[in-house]
Amino acid sequence: MTAREVQLTPVLSRYWDDPLSWTLSTYHDNDGYSALRKAMRMDPDEVIETVKRAGLRGRGGAGFPTGVKWSFIKQDSASSSSKPHYLVVNADESEPGTCKDVPLMLATPHLLIEGTIIAAYAIRAHRAFIYVRGEVVPVIRRLQQAVREAYESGYLGTNIQGCGFDLELVVHAGAGAYICGEETALLDSLEGRRGQPRLRPPFPAEAGLYGCPTVVNNVESLASVPPIVLNGEDWFRTMGTQESPGFTLYSLSGHVTNPGQYEAPLGITLRELLGHAGGIRTGHTLKFWTPGGSSTPLLTAEHLDAPLDYEGVAAVGSMLGTKALQIFDETTCVVRAVRRWTQFYAHESCGKCTPCREGTYWLAQIYERLEVGAATSQDLTALADIADSINGKSFCALGDGAASPIVSSLRHFEDEYRAHIALGGCPFDPAASALFETQRLGV
Repeated sequence: MTAREVQLTPVLSRYWDDPLSWTLSTYHDNDGYSALRKAMRMDPDEVIETVKRAGLRGRGGAGFPTGVKWSFIKQDSASSSSKPHYLVVNADESEPGTCKDVPLMLATPHLLIEGTIIAAYAIRAHRAFIYVRGEVVPVIRRLQQAVREAYESGYLGTNIQGCGFDLELVVHAGAGAYICGEETALLDSLEGRRGQPRLRPPFPAEAGLYGCPTVVNNVESLASVPPIVLNGEDWFRTMGTQESPGFTLYSLSGHVTNPGQYEAPLGITLRELLGHAGGIRTGHTLKFWTPGGSSTPLLTAEHLDAPLDYEGVAAVGSMLGTKALQIFDETTCVVRAVRRWTQFYAHESCGKCTPCREGTYWLAQIYERLEVGAATSQDLTALADIADSINGKSFCALGDGAASPIVSSLRHFEDEYRAHIALGGCPFDPAASALFETQRLGV
């Protein structure tokens, strides 16, 4: 199959190029809020079942079925005497290499707002929060403006569209911590505490925000809901695969001719995506890539034809994650790249658990020795041992994310690590290579 045979499927991004795509008037011109009006004529449980039948899987990384997640909220407890339900939108996009939610919120904030209202209606939540990374000030301002327009037009507030449903929506700016992308740490931050992951169970569906039943969904997950409601689950399943249906945003960055957002059916391959992106930059070849951001195990050119869905990527030993495809050509030192990521995880560790707090620190020290030429072969053994001590043993997935690129790069590029030891520095550094050649020749 050639790249030309796999067509892109612009749904979320179909009018991103419009001059004023973020305005309410443009959104109305593109069927904006039609899905909301349709959903309001449905029973909330029917909306949940529609999303379940469509097979929408969470687009934040884990891929858990969205409709199933909604159904975990005990709807019979929504009486006036019981705890309120909350909906929280995880817009704290901070995974290195991931850049899909921010463009979506900048270009089409009303799509997210409509999806949020429909989801809140489905789970009987009357208060919702969009938790945005505080550094992206333009996104926060655009969301706030869109929320104001939605209130003024009767899509938010009391008695929405005359159906008797009320919803208050708050845009909340986070303080800028990677750990707050983890849903329970996000909830702690939203409550005004330091963002650290909670022990589970109880899960958010039982005791989330303020100890009440809560659903936490990713931006792209909720933005995918209006098209499903408007066009139906059968339409959604015409795209993607049986287990991973629908469309999604793939972010291509790095050494590609045309980096950017490519909305395509789940199951497309990197080879096919590169066909749309103009291929690897001229004169170079693919060395390694990440399928879902820096926390997913590295893949190589031999995996170009792996289906980019949840099952296909898992079958080759990685994870689809956030679908942040970072592309690196042969000019890149894999050790240096993984070192940068390791430094990031060491800096962003919340320090709550010992494996992550101590492990990421010592991993960063070993990578520094590799870089400056002070490492020995024992350091490679220590890298593998420390990564194993973190992977699956830390309080949250940050430890797994820190270990993944290390374990996978050692598996695919151990010779490059050993070259750092033999050369006394990075083989991509001309000075280190020249010194090694001089020593080899006995000059």
